[in-house]
Amino acid sequence: MIEVQNVSMRFNLGIEKNNSLKQMAVDLFNKKAREKKKKNNEFWALQDVSFKVEKGEVLGFVGSNGAGKSTLLKIVAGVMKPTKGKVLVGGNICPMIELGAGFDLDLNARENIYLNGAVMGYSKSFLDSKFQEIVDFSELQDFLDVPVRNFSSGMVARLAFSVATIVDPEILIVDEILSVGDLNFQNKSENKMRSLISGGTTVLYVSHSIKSIESLCDRVVWLEHGKVIMVGKTDDVCKAYYESQMGK
Repeated sequence: MIEVQNVSMRFNLGIEKNNSLKQMAVDLFNKKAREKKKKNNEFWALQDVSFKVEKGEVLGFVGSNGAGKSTLLKIVAGVMKPTKGKVLVGGNICPMIELGAGFDLDLNARENIYLNGAVMGYSKSFLDSKFQEIVDFSELQDFLDVPVRNFSSGMVARLAFSVATIVDPEILIVDEILSVGDLNFQNKSENKMRSLISGGTTVLYVSHSIKSIESLCDRVVWLEHGKVIMVGKTDDVCKAYYESQMGK
């Protein structure tokens, strides 16, 4: 279903910046200085990451902040292109990576349902037929005509999740979105996730909640500093990760 092959991702942080004419002239004629500056500014968010995901499997990702989890999901979703390696995907992807992605903050919730749905490839007639279902799940009936820029992060999460899961995608990518919002909506979202999973949806799931990972995932990938530390059964990986965190 999904195969990540030796994926690495490099960013240029631009840490050392000297825009003076003198420095630019020196750099222009000094190849070693240019190469040194370029190397110093390089940051490898991912390094030689490989794993496979079978159809219908729920694969979780754990790791400290900055471990490369979100970057990896964006690459799998096709939002970013890796510096090295490749990703093979068999099936349509529904990415829920960044809250509000595909929303226009100046438009109200009603308008953004249609905008976000169009971005995800849904037709207007389909969205018309599903509109009330989306609104009911989001519980935003009283805020349909309010600009999204005035929404809290929890309200944006409700709207994004409700639109994204109106159909059963073949592959669902979820990055921390279930941890946003009140407890009732978190529980409802998790139940919806379980429904999708039971229907055969393949899920890639990032969360800092070990309990959530243990509850939902079949296997887990542990990332640190862009490298795979461990891949295996959920209980084994979560235990090793938890013990490493307690030892810091």
